Amino acid sequence: MKAVVIRTFGSPEGLEVVDVPVPVPAPGQVRIDTEAIGVGGVDAVIRRGTLAAHGFREGHLLGSEVAGSVTAVGEGVDASWTGRRVWAFTGLSGGYAEQAVASVDDVLPLPAGLTGAQAVSLGGSGVVAHFALERARLAPGEAVLVRGAAGSIGITAVQLAARNGAGSVAVTTSSAGRGARLRELGATHVLDRAGEGGKDAPGFDVVIDVVGGPQLPLFLDRLNANGRYVAVGVVGGQPPADFGMRLMDAFRRSLSFATFSSDTVPGAVRQAVRASQFADAALGGLRTVVHEVLPLDQAALAHRKMDEGEVFGRVVLVP
Repeated sequence: MKAVVIRTFGSPEGLEVVDVPVPVPAPGQVRIDTEAIGVGGVDAVIRRGTLAAHGFREGHLLGSEVAGSVTAVGEGVDASWTGRRVWAFTGLSGGYAEQAVASVDDVLPLPAGLTGAQAVSLGGSGVVAHFALERARLAPGEAVLVRGAAGSIGITAVQLAARNGAGSVAVTTSSAGRGARLRELGATHVLDRAGEGGKDAPGFDVVIDVVGGPQLPLFLDRLNANGRYVAVGVVGGQPPADFGMRLMDAFRRSLSFATFSSDTVPGAVRQAVRASQFADAALGGLRTVVHEVLPLDQAALAHRKMDEGEVFGRVVLVP
């Protein structure tokens, strides 16, 4: 079968389409004939080699979430899964392929009315947005900033913050056009990537940050007293090593900084939230945004578009 691996770390040109054996589901796993493959920010971080110290090596088969139909089950898995359309988390490997395997505990049936492309635009990102806002203890009437709001995590966070009664929902993004689209989803103030603009934008009680990078301390400075900052990604790179000094310099304002990974949420709890979000999206409530659908063999193009900041929502690959 066809799959996409990292031939060399670095630019998108380091991705390569290869032939690999069809995976055999191990005990507790299912095999899925993929119809949609999500291209996420973590894929780009792995591709660049940023996480090589954590065990990722050249030759790695990218991809963490897919949608499709179950074609085989491993030992101990109910045979009734066979033939069902599902969303699945494949870990941090194995998704960019014509067929993928996943633990049955990380598989959810797709509700009628939800496409595979919609599922992989929401499945991984939706729970991050949900639990990041929960970790930030967002209260009705508070001011929220979603930094890096044009991606699938940010798009969902904007909607959830607005639904939860935030007094204002500011976003950072790269263009007026993207800002207008985010306003349609619930944003009330649009800032540029440096946090400038947005007439009358308030200080923030909560910041949800997908970007990280060298400008992170500037946004810590925008927190109100008792403000909470939750970092959910580093697609813009690691923050300065001494960024914690900003918190200590503002000691009397009682600011809080936290990182958040959905890995720390029990699997059954994640799946319950995800199932609720899928049902909501299938009925047209929670909106998903698919930027573009590309063939699997154009994975490098998908990554170039992400690196160049062209993507609003999520790029989806199809075999």
